[in-house]
Amino acid sequence: MGLPDRCSIRGYRAIILLGFVSLMGDIVYEGARGLIPSFLKYLGASASITGLSTGLGDSMGLGLRLLSGLIADATGRYWSLTFTGYGLIVSIPLLSVAWSWPIAVTLSIVERVGKALRTPSRDTIISMVSKDVGAGKAFGIHEFLDQVGAVAGPLIVAIVMLYTGGIYECAFAVLTIPYIALIVTLSYTYKSIGPVESTRKAGSKSFRFPNLSMKFWLYSSAVLANTLGLIPASLILYKASDIFVDEWIIPLIYLAIQAIDAPSAILSGIFYDRIGLKILYIPMLASAIPSILVFTEGAWSIMIASIIYGVVYGMQESIYRAAIATITPMECRGTGYGVFNTLYGAGFLASGVVYGFMLDYGIPLPIVLAYTLSLQTVAMILLSYSIGRSSKGLS
Repeated sequence: MGLPDRCSIRGYRAIILLGFVSLMGDIVYEGARGLIPSFLKYLGASASITGLSTGLGDSMGLGLRLLSGLIADATGRYWSLTFTGYGLIVSIPLLSVAWSWPIAVTLSIVERVGKALRTPSRDTIISMVSKDVGAGKAFGIHEFLDQVGAVAGPLIVAIVMLYTGGIYECAFAVLTIPYIALIVTLSYTYKSIGPVESTRKAGSKSFRFPNLSMKFWLYSSAVLANTLGLIPASLILYKASDIFVDEWIIPLIYLAIQAIDAPSAILSGIFYDRIGLKILYIPMLASAIPSILVFTEGAWSIMIASIIYGVVYGMQESIYRAAIATITPMECRGTGYGVFNTLYGAGFLASGVVYGFMLDYGIPLPIVLAYTLSLQTVAMILLSYSIGRSSKGLS
């Protein structure tokens, strides 16, 4: 096996730097996300409010990527949007002074808006610097490093909660330290990689919506149906807070999700580069399992649901994004990521509302079973049509 050439070495270096930026960001916001559901419950929010608010945050964080993707492609200001988006993570340490659930919800949504601003631009930068590496490996490596931070964040929060006797304000305040490290790391990464070229053709200043292929729409619709039938992690944690008395255990459950997410992301990225879109049947089929287990009683059901959710989410975060790089032309890739994430976010919003309602009102397990299985079946049918069009070379 030959040594990697200079271009691929530069590509790997850029991917790793961007991964470390996400690592620092995840320490902050994923650490908080492991605690926010029980924090909202502590402040008096119901499961429906928690599901709606976290779903709304995820929906805005994903849906606004359409606008930020269009702006990124039209202006070429990928780094400016990336810096702004990461800067808004400051709202997470500010949760330490939130005295009511509406304030906590607002701050958590501000962070999601920041994620919407940065993600299409950051993903486009990754796709540009990874052309000599491979999209699956690039997004898999990035997600792996991202998840290292996502594991470290909940662990830090759990330790603080354990040693302070469950004081939420202290746990959020500690996250100020990694936030400062994030800004420093991002600045160094920009200086190391430098500006990237706009994907717009010279002279084009229009915000015209590009013509995305039917294959793209079928694939994105499959992901929408998949997400509609997948219970959000926030509600897994909310249900866990009913079962486990000690508050510090809840972020450890979220840590378990992230610990499984990381290897799932990088392994699925490697297999995606080998077999393509067909690997997406696995997370769509597995998505039904945690959605059902949460509605059964017992600590083991929560733990198994968390582990399988981690596998599914790791695959979503790596190969779902890599597929967009495969099926979308470079000149409209920022917009492609924006549209895809809008539908992805809509699924999270609806699933948060539906599953929150089901938990609050004790909906019988057979109805939950029918709901999630029917949606995952629709998702796999739409995916099969997308793969069929790809194999026939249709647009």
